[in-house]
Amino acid sequence: MSGKDSFVKFDNVDKSYDGESLVVKGLNLDIPQGEFLTMLGPSGSGKTTTLMMLAGFETPTSGEIYLEGEPISSIPPYKRGIGMVFQNYALFPHMTVNENLAFPLEVRKLPKAEVDEKVHKALSMVELQDFGTRMPLQLSGGQQQRVALARALVFEPRLVLMDEPLGALDKKLREQMQYEIKHIHERIGITVVYVTHDQSEALTMSNRIAVFNDGKIQQISTPDVLYEKPDNSFVAQFIGENNQIKGKVKSVNGKNCIVVTDNGDEIVSLKVNVNSVGETSMLSLRPERVWVNIDNKGYENNFDAKVEELIYLGDHVRTRVKVCGNDQFVVKIPNSSDHSDLKEGATVKLSWKSGDTRALDFKA
Repeated sequence: MSGKDSFVKFDNVDKSYDGESLVVKGLNLDIPQGEFLTMLGPSGSGKTTTLMMLAGFETPTSGEIYLEGEPISSIPPYKRGIGMVFQNYALFPHMTVNENLAFPLEVRKLPKAEVDEKVHKALSMVELQDFGTRMPLQLSGGQQQRVALARALVFEPRLVLMDEPLGALDKKLREQMQYEIKHIHERIGITVVYVTHDQSEALTMSNRIAVFNDGKIQQISTPDVLYEKPDNSFVAQFIGENNQIKGKVKSVNGKNCIVVTDNGDEIVSLKVNVNSVGETSMLSLRPERVWVNIDNKGYENNFDAKVEELIYLGDHVRTRVKVCGNDQFVVKIPNSSDHSDLKEGATVKLSWKSGDTRALDFKA
């Protein structure tokens, strides 16, 4: 795909700060217009550097970045037509909300009537139209973040970048803002590139998620595919809670394989990125895909397990058991289920399907 075929394109982009080690390695990424793409990864994975190169605050060591088909690596940030939202809001404390929003328009020398109209429109978008005369310090953290978002949108940019914008908010407010940003994106259809290390944030808001590690995209897909069908063991453990069981491939039969765990149990699994008998694999299984004490012969994997710990979490009971040699194996039991007889120290039968178990690569 050429730079002209996508709204944003990274074409074989490398970035090094010291001329030796690469923090972004051979990045190829296409973002269509109107998409909400989240770059997700741990600290040092390359996601923020990638965003900063797109914003123009960093320059690629090699490769090129395209915006609407045009190379932009040599264009300064203020000429790219990109809106930016930071974690620390970056509002001018000596200006009112209206003046903060008017600033990027006045820099562009727009007439006052047009400035006033665009400021009112942007504040209405984030439901703060009655707060224009207030100073930033008279607002709550959530309100300040909404002002920062409105300021990024006020000059109608072709692209909005968000660098961990909700990181400074408390949990409840952060969750509320996730939905607000998602709904604003759905209403106005602008292209958004969002950076976070918070997986639930990424799953809630995104059309697609690019999972970064070690300067590379490990997998890019929709939230449901990333969660249900991780391509490798890093993505499996980074997205959502995940049971991991190490073993060796005993046999391969079409799309399935049998993996023998270190304690000798045999698990039927979907063969994802293991290829041969004798290969070491890390099995991945989501806690909610495991059933307790069910009488159903349609499950290929059935094992006795010892209950080690029960934690009540409102909508479910987080149950830690020892099974297949793993004493950190977690099962999520819905609170509506009748498992009143479940006690620590009890032996239960666990069952799960081969299609819910993924035989992935093992990294020591």
